Amino acid sequence: MPLRPAGSVRVSDAADLVENGEGGAVFLWGMAAWCWDAGDVVGRRLSAVQLVETGAATQVEVGMAFGASEPTVQRWCARWRSDGTDGLAPGPKGPTGPSKLTEDRVAGIRALRAQGASMEAIATAVGVSRDSVSRALSATVAPAPARPAAPPPSLVPLARPEPREEERQAARRGELAEAPPVVCEGASLPLAGALLVLPALEATGLLSLSEQVFGKARAAFYGLRSLVLSMVFAMLVGEPRAEGVTRLDPTDVGRLLGLDRAPEVKTLRRRLEALARQRRSGALMLALARRHVERSEKASGIFYVDGHVRAYHGGAELPKAHVTRMRLSMPAGVDTWVADAFGDGVLCWTAPPPAGLVGELARVAETVRGLVGPERRPTICFDRGGWSPAAFAGLEAAGFDVLTYRKGPVVPEPRSAFSEHVGTDEAGRPLSYLLGDRRVRIAYRDGRRRRRYFACRQVTRLDPESGHQTHVVTTRDDAPLTVAHAMFSRWRQENFFRYLLAHYGLDALDSYALVPDNLDRSVPNPEKKPAAAEAAEARRRLAEIEARLADPVPEELEEAHAEAVEYVAGLTAAARALPARRRLGDLHPDAEVHDGERKRIHDAVRMATYNAESALVRLLAPHYARAEDEARSLLREALRSPADLQVVGGELHVRVNALSAPRRSRALAALCRDLDETATLYPGTGYVLRFSVKEP
Repeated sequence: MPLRPAGSVRVSDAADLVENGEGGAVFLWGMAAWCWDAGDVVGRRLSAVQLVETGAATQVEVGMAFGASEPTVQRWCARWRSDGTDGLAPGPKGPTGPSKLTEDRVAGIRALRAQGASMEAIATAVGVSRDSVSRALSATVAPAPARPAAPPPSLVPLARPEPREEERQAARRGELAEAPPVVCEGASLPLAGALLVLPALEATGLLSLSEQVFGKARAAFYGLRSLVLSMVFAMLVGEPRAEGVTRLDPTDVGRLLGLDRAPEVKTLRRRLEALARQRRSGALMLALARRHVERSEKASGIFYVDGHVRAYHGGAELPKAHVTRMRLSMPAGVDTWVADAFGDGVLCWTAPPPAGLVGELARVAETVRGLVGPERRPTICFDRGGWSPAAFAGLEAAGFDVLTYRKGPVVPEPRSAFSEHVGTDEAGRPLSYLLGDRRVRIAYRDGRRRRRYFACRQVTRLDPESGHQTHVVTTRDDAPLTVAHAMFSRWRQENFFRYLLAHYGLDALDSYALVPDNLDRSVPNPEKKPAAAEAAEARRRLAEIEARLADPVPEELEEAHAEAVEYVAGLTAAARALPARRRLGDLHPDAEVHDGERKRIHDAVRMATYNAESALVRLLAPHYARAEDEARSLLREALRSPADLQVVGGELHVRVNALSAPRRSRALAALCRDLDETATLYPGTGYVLRFSVKEP
């Protein structure tokens, strides 16, 4: 049986504290040692002092349990040693005498100020401080109330959650499917500002859809909701990888989950590996994408597509890909990402090697068509890596508009072809481009090598300073300004990648698991290139020798020359006879690739968390003048700030500490009012979340 009483607060290994409306008691090794009635301040302080004096707990431990600072506990101990219990009695608070700012004195101060006297002169003449003069001028002096109202019950600073050992034991016996969340009420709880993300996270459907896709897990203390929220909160506070949980206080994260502590790294990895064995990460991505499109119909008129290369630094021999940012080819995996008009992630998957954006466009079209339905005509936008007029024709036939940069040599447009186009974007920011617009036909060859033409528009932007022209091709029929802005907004997806790399661990491998590669796919024949190089070198050397020989070849060298010509011809024929590509299984029967199943689960959580953060940024923008430059930094500060948690009726009040500047606090307060309108429930409970910002 546990020695700690139920509902107690741990003071130290030996001592526990129990308090309620009737009073309190301190237990030593499970036995009551000191107690006091409700309102007995001296008895409560004496119990705290006795814990320190007997060595049962340190001053820091006593201060945290009794809601006092370490200097306060030191002061109690000093007073008890000098004056006994009389020294523990609370003294009177506030000023010891009546206020000097009487009504007559306030009237005199205002009269002097009306005559033009300075603040210092008024303070000297009236006999009060300069601060008193300022208070008298700023507000009237109200008569003191006869008896102040009783203050509301105070929250315990840095309150620790109650231990949940009995529920953990029940989960081990298979009697508990998931520990229910219990709110830990307290003041200035670290990282509690991260709860601001919950209304926006609820809109993504991450928690509900995860349970639908993966189902209920086996009996365990940490359910699927706790696992997913642990990953979300860790990402928001700057630890996007699983091992980053070791750098966070488990109690701080546990408060956010409604538990006594967060799951350990080994628990996260074990449970995520169990989810990965279900092979349902693709279904989760698709469910999140469908939810996103349903809730963001306006942003789903255009889809940005791009590939992201993840370099691999392990010991396995994996297929190579060109890493642009490193400017070299190395073992890597390629992910295909689809984003909406705002640059928010919609879905992603790992492209099979050899991955190329042109080859992925057909799969993108098929997937997007399943999301938007058969009636809509969305736009697929991508960079020059997807340039293929044949693929463009396929997309147009499938009911999509195409938007991309033109690739290859292009004849510059004359200066007379450009005119100024002015407008605003969706956020009201001004737009001004010099644009030219005309119809073009782009030649290409189909599968039978027949020459065909792809008809489209070419919208060209002219930079008036450098004279550089940027050519955009599209099948859209709207205004040139709209086309140009949509194309240049493709950088939102690049910013998406950049932000996830810096703050969400996009390149994290998340798992080193390997699976067999597709052995039937064709790969370049490794013997082809050396054989062709050897034949070319032989031809070059033969040509050099023939150039030094007389013409005709001397008789004594005719036989040797003929043998050399025959040898070179044999090398050339052998090189040409080698197939350019071969079956992978014939070359590497044990070829493997990275198993991205567990990474896809992490990426789904990263994407949903980023989308939730972006939604908060858009809500914050109207309330903050520098939102375009500082909205995300402001939000990160708020998400990592301490906050008070208090349950009032059926509501959970989250009062975030004031931020680093008053203008930031005002913007956050306005955001909190917008979040309150959503009436979001704290996950796993019936408490409605209410947000506010504390006064500095």
